[in-house]
Amino acid sequence: MRLSKLLRLGLVAAVISALLVACGGNDDKASDGSGSSSSGPAIKLGFSAWPGWFPWQVAEEAGIFKKAGVDVELVWFEGYLDSINALAAGSLDANSQTLNDTLASVAAGSDQRIVLVNDNSTGNDQIIVRPGINSIADLKGKKIGIEAGVVDHFLLALGLKKAGLSLSDVEIVNLETGAAAAAFAAGQLDAVGAFAPFTTQALKREGSKALFTSKDFPGSIPDHLVVSGDLVEKRPGDVQKLINAWFMTLDYIKANPDKALGIMAKRAGVSVAEYKEYDAGTTLFTLDQNAKAFASGTDMTHLNFASEEISKFLLENGFVEEKIDFAKVFEPRFVKDYQPAS
Repeated sequence: MRLSKLLRLGLVAAVISALLVACGGNDDKASDGSGSSSSGPAIKLGFSAWPGWFPWQVAEEAGIFKKAGVDVELVWFEGYLDSINALAAGSLDANSQTLNDTLASVAAGSDQRIVLVNDNSTGNDQIIVRPGINSIADLKGKKIGIEAGVVDHFLLALGLKKAGLSLSDVEIVNLETGAAAAAFAAGQLDAVGAFAPFTTQALKREGSKALFTSKDFPGSIPDHLVVSGDLVEKRPGDVQKLINAWFMTLDYIKANPDKALGIMAKRAGVSVAEYKEYDAGTTLFTLDQNAKAFASGTDMTHLNFASEEISKFLLENGFVEEKIDFAKVFEPRFVKDYQPAS
């Protein structure tokens, strides 16, 4: 999950180029949210390899989008970064992405709105180390493979700070997450920051282990459904139906666990047994958990506070040039208006 500095630098150009692209359906009347079909062309929804986003595959295969009355074209991305670029460029209407990367995209000029918390990472983002490294203090001077500026970079910074160290105390090797996991497994790095399912690959190195994970820093890595400002403004009824479809999907997974697990494991490219290992490391958010996350608070479990902390990280490490204005980013109204089926 997670956005490279180089890609971020290109986002402004991508957004500008998107203005030259005619967006289908922009003149369509907004849906009334009544459960009737979508008010415009199919919503292009991107997602990629992360346990909190695989339920979208269930929604498609179980016909839940149709039941919710929304026409969705689900777009799979082998590379998460490509999905972020696509949303910023206007090639997608919605995408599954982290708070970290959404804020960076907004800083680059993209109008994006967070309308749903899919999940929090509660262990599936990990700092994995080779044998001989047994404490965070042992990371000093070590070579760590990580995608610069992404959430696992942020997780590393949180861990180092807890131990009285900083990012300047380690050697960062900037690699795409899959490449970083492979390099670590091959013995080329001392440690790696990775997320599931790439953690499985990294941990194939004999004697390797997770030194600390996102479980140790609750709320630090939330994952979201992010939609374009245009979709929110012109088709709010269809955005509501997307939210409805998500919670309907969670109900379906609960009622049909074996079938749903099979669908998600297949999309992830792992066995059902391997997929089950990811369950504890990703907490799919209920309606109540969404409400709490969107509410103002003074710790990382609240999006306003988490945004402040992540913005500081991005600014202090040169991933954005100025403080991020995220006043318009959060759109809790759709979660608030969700009505569970009786």
